[in-house]
Amino acid sequence: MNNSYIIISPCRNEEEYMRQTLDTVVNQTVKPTKWVIVDDGSTDQTANILQEYASKHDFIEIVTRENRGHRSVGPGVIDTFYTGYNTINVDEYDYICKLDLDLALPLSYFEYLIQEMKKEPRLGTYSGKPYFYPENSTELVPEVCGDESSVGMTKFYKTVCFKEIGGFVRQVMWDGIDSHRCRTLGWISKSEDHEGIRFIHLRAMGSSQKSIITGRIRHGYGQYFMGTNMFYLLASVIYRLNKKPYVIGALSTFWGYIKSALTGKERLKDPVMQKLMNRFQWHALFVGKNKAVEKINSQQAKVWGTHPITYTIPNKD
Repeated sequence: MNNSYIIISPCRNEEEYMRQTLDTVVNQTVKPTKWVIVDDGSTDQTANILQEYASKHDFIEIVTRENRGHRSVGPGVIDTFYTGYNTINVDEYDYICKLDLDLALPLSYFEYLIQEMKKEPRLGTYSGKPYFYPENSTELVPEVCGDESSVGMTKFYKTVCFKEIGGFVRQVMWDGIDSHRCRTLGWISKSEDHEGIRFIHLRAMGSSQKSIITGRIRHGYGQYFMGTNMFYLLASVIYRLNKKPYVIGALSTFWGYIKSALTGKERLKDPVMQKLMNRFQWHALFVGKNKAVEKINSQQAKVWGTHPITYTIPNKD
């Protein structure tokens, strides 16, 4: 396996943050083979900034979508991602990354990921951990992210793994479903908090559309859609009661789940993955997520490469 990797970045109205992302990517110790940036109808200076960087770096390619009048999250982000994906032949690259344009990365970030993924054949997706500056503070603090998944703002994949799991589901919780599908097929998904791959998330997670509360409610629906069991969700809500916004944030997640159940919202139809996911969640309630995922990864080693279930990349729109 070589070091060729492609980045696909959905973006909209990122003039406030994007230069930091652009600068830290174009100065990577191992630069991307290609970087497709999809402008989802920006109305600020995003398009001009993208053209500025594309004129200086021939591996940057800009794709523009029509303005749909708002920033879209969840399935909207993945729709935009696939607009870029559909312009490439993914088999030309060893790795593929979905990267947001509101991050500041260490300059050896991708080199580190590639080195570690070469060491572990089953490591299918990998990331560092996000840190952020709280409001009116100059001290970086970590975002709450489990170790059992690569984080959504920088999803770095071995191409073969990305194809086997069928890419990203066009729905809320796409960035959790992908990691559970990895384990279903025997791949390992993880993020780690090492100094060389810690990065700065310039926009608070869950705050990009309407409010943080809206983001928490949306997360509750995402857990329902994915198939998370009620007891695991309650444990998660209790754990997050002392996280900002205190109490109301966690309760908003619970309400998002309950409201989705009461109104009969759509749920993911993936019984093989959901059976394994629920086994992991029940085990995590008693021994913790890290020990639970370690056990699942060990058990699933036997299915790696046997393709117990076939997923397909979503059709082009």
